[in-house]
Amino acid sequence: MKDTDQYQQYITEAIKWVWDFAPKLISALIIAIIGLWVIKIIKRVLHKFFLKKEYDPTLEKFSSDLINWSLKIILFVLIITQLGVQTTSLVAIIGAAGLAIGLALQGSLANFAGGVLILLLKPFRVGDFIKAQGQEGTVKEISIFTTKLTTFGNQLAVIPNGKLSNETIVNFTIEGIRRENITWGISYGDDIQLAKQILLDLVNEQETVIKEEDKIPMIVLAELGDSSVNLSLRYWTANENFWALRWLILEEGKRRVEAAGISIPFPQRDVHIYNTDPK
Repeated sequence: MKDTDQYQQYITEAIKWVWDFAPKLISALIIAIIGLWVIKIIKRVLHKFFLKKEYDPTLEKFSSDLINWSLKIILFVLIITQLGVQTTSLVAIIGAAGLAIGLALQGSLANFAGGVLILLLKPFRVGDFIKAQGQEGTVKEISIFTTKLTTFGNQLAVIPNGKLSNETIVNFTIEGIRRENITWGISYGDDIQLAKQILLDLVNEQETVIKEEDKIPMIVLAELGDSSVNLSLRYWTANENFWALRWLILEEGKRRVEAAGISIPFPQRDVHIYNTDPK
């Protein structure tokens, strides 16, 4: 009988605890549902605001992520407080957890700091073609912790912002124009002036080549190589015309120099054999 009475007492106390705790739980659930709904609306309004004002997409994505996580942290604190956790205890728990998480996630914090630096210094923006961390591609997205590139082969490269902000970044888009430097090798017996004239005429014929006073196309003898005389063909063009123009110059240039009797040599080595036999 004593065991039965004790069990009944436990059940009664459990029911009483659940009955007392139920209002807090229900109110916490209501706060969670309303809070997530409000956060969703704020994100939608923020997106429309950036869309209307035509702000930099980089700022929109970063700000949206930052506000989203900040609001969710605030919502979490409100829910925990509603469940009866004391504010002082919560602060102590958050402080201890923050220290532990900070030590465990040093890389993530470095990535966050790198994202802030990228947002402030703007070494590149969404849509720019860059080279960094051994990857080349168009910037697709800049988030709090990572930057996503779409590579030339349409692959997705995800680079941590911490490393990205501390290493060399080459931005091919930011200036609007690019200078190409194509090396042409001709044989030592070929006419250098003729080869230079053929290639320079080809470049000057192209409408997409910039011919301003300080950006006039030029070709110079750059190097006397082991197997060839190397000419350096240099010209400027807009970013959107860069690759199409390069491919045309390479193909048409090869056809024209060969038609003029100028050869494009490949690496070769002469071997001389001497007979040292006295007989």
